[in-house]
Amino acid sequence: MNILIVKLSSLGDVVHAMPAVQDMRAAHPQARIDWVVETPFAPLVQRCDGVDTVIACALRRWRQSPLGAQTGLEWRAFRDALRRSSYDAVIDLQGLTKSALVSRAAWLTVGGKRYAMANQTEGSSYEAPTRWVADIAIRIDARVHAVTRARQLCAQALDYPVPADLHCGLRAIPLEAEPEDEPGRCVVLVHGTSRADKGWPESHWLELGRALIAQGFHVALPHGDDAERERCERLAQALGKGARVWPRLDLGRLTDCLATCAGVIGVDSGLSHIAVALDLPHVQIYNFDTAWRTGPLAPPQTTAPRQLAVFAEPTPDFEAVWQAWQRVAPR
Repeated sequence: MNILIVKLSSLGDVVHAMPAVQDMRAAHPQARIDWVVETPFAPLVQRCDGVDTVIACALRRWRQSPLGAQTGLEWRAFRDALRRSSYDAVIDLQGLTKSALVSRAAWLTVGGKRYAMANQTEGSSYEAPTRWVADIAIRIDARVHAVTRARQLCAQALDYPVPADLHCGLRAIPLEAEPEDEPGRCVVLVHGTSRADKGWPESHWLELGRALIAQGFHVALPHGDDAERERCERLAQALGKGARVWPRLDLGRLTDCLATCAGVIGVDSGLSHIAVALDLPHVQIYNFDTAWRTGPLAPPQTTAPRQLAVFAEPTPDFEAVWQAWQRVAPR
């Protein structure tokens, strides 16, 4: 069986789709599973167990010049890569017009089918073309976690029960050189987010950093753009020698570095979801009551969780986050 997953973006959504791949691989161990994803996220998907081929596309960039000659060349090259295989099942996990376009461009085997969601789920984007393009549209629970939504869709498409256990299958590649931060004693502070209203005050990050350093941890500060780098530098200067600004890294290398750390504390962002997928001790900070949809999923009957979400309006205070960290922190 040849299966194509279409999940293009964004970072957190890509991570949330990974458990569905593990389910499919368990149910159909001989299947070939390919994945179409936006180019910046390809290094991450290449680290997902069970994925045979990552097919990168640049729809976000192509939209900026849809009629340009370079866009035409790149689209044709992408289409050719997409059509090197024919698929028994093309599963649109995105639910948007752009993913419907990609699903439609893929070739099916004789008897192959395209699958997509038949309805919008609470808090998630959804566009009708995904349903129009699909041969089979599958209705999903309206209020469902993002991970569970992908797992349900794939399970119904390929006719297997959703397993009780959850595995993300994200694996890091060992670093060629030892990280500058002492392995097992570095806590990464994920302060950057695509939305300002998801952020946490700098004064709280400083208080948290000082508390971690007092406990003997080092603090690492990643960044993805110039504004985040400037915040990193302010925090590092205020925290002193116990804090270090990481260089800007692609998602693959960043994942590899995260995997060496003692844990992660961060806002609701893609890097925080990577921390969950790596099964790191992690506290995820929410200013909105949406952790039920995107936050860490604890196994049933867990008394000592490795990941916790902390929610408060307008934002959680330092003490709430610190107490959560004490529950998950490595001893």
